[in-house]
Amino acid sequence: AAVAVEGVPGAGVVATYELTATVAAIDKANRKVTIVDAAGIKKTVKVGPEAVNFDQIKVGSEVIVGYLEALAIELKKGGGGKVERVDSSAAARAEVGAQPAGMAARKMTATGDVIALDAATQTATVRGPNRTIELRVPDKKQFQMIAVGDQIQVTYTEALAVSVEPAPKK
Repeated sequence: AAVAVEGVPGAGVVATYELTATVAAIDKANRKVTIVDAAGIKKTVKVGPEAVNFDQIKVGSEVIVGYLEALAIELKKGGGGKVERVDSSAAARAEVGAQPAGMAARKMTATGDVIALDAATQTATVRGPNRTIELRVPDKKQFQMIAVGDQIQVTYTEALAVSVEPAPKK
């Protein structure tokens, strides 16, 4: 879903997903785990050496995977900021001996200059650090707030979290 705040040029989109599956089989020698979801779909995944708690995984354990993706676009009135792209990432995992879990996230923020506007197509031409793009602004009120010399900042974030929980008690 897109979100726009009245009087503040910009938009944002956030999507989250969650999957729960059950461990159906484990191939310890090859570090592979077969999981099956609620629909009965099986998938075998290779587990890397960074999963220090691999031996804690048991048949019947629940695997919970969460994924988040977000995009935000913001207008910087007056411009003057640095045209650049900044990438960052983070990762974490459970301590040795704990239930297996981990997360990884990355974020990219790019800022570019508005160099041209086309009112007929409601398009802003933005020169970023690596290329120039045409950005269509469907909301007429928001398009009218943009001026040549302003800057557009885009932030894209994604994160993945995985945890393994003991088999539910019956």
